[in-house]
Amino acid sequence: MHILLILALAVLFPAVHILNAWLFDFANITNHISLIYLPAFLRLFNLLVLGPVIGSLTTFLGGLLLIMQFNNESITLLLLYIVCSCTGPLLGLWLFKLYFKRKLRLNAIRDLSFLVIAYSFFNAVLHSLVWAFLDSEQTFSISGAFFMFIGDFNGALLGAYLMKALVDAIEKRSLKFSGSSQPKN
Repeated sequence: MHILLILALAVLFPAVHILNAWLFDFANITNHISLIYLPAFLRLFNLLVLGPVIGSLTTFLGGLLLIMQFNNESITLLLLYIVCSCTGPLLGLWLFKLYFKRKLRLNAIRDLSFLVIAYSFFNAVLHSLVWAFLDSEQTFSISGAFFMFIGDFNGALLGAYLMKALVDAIEKRSLKFSGSSQPKN
């Protein structure tokens, strides 16, 4: 079961990336920056649900599947982007634990907000460093890093809201089914 979840989430990553490009085309700043980036949520979801090691591996596998879409860029650069995508959430979680000196509580808005902000910051900085030092076609800019931060933040937040809505709908539907199957006195 665990391996099926990993594979399903790995396949979901490029699918959501492609869906994001289609749904939020109006919010694209460049090929690599969008003001709304839903896969940012999946990076955190993988980390929080599967743990740091397996979650990062799942994101890495999803990134490998996504490479097929970018056939005009160097494989080295694409692999570095994947490493940045895996490292950003890890650094955010590490900063959380360093700052609060405890584990993250998934039901605490303050904890999740801190993690989303820290992750979005680290992801934008890491990608910007790769662009500044290794990608001659991308130029580093503070505004580009800021827009990437905004896109990851918006994507993670929107993804969390969509997940909560899905969970609420499933719970509501489950209550209807369980209530109707109970014997009447």
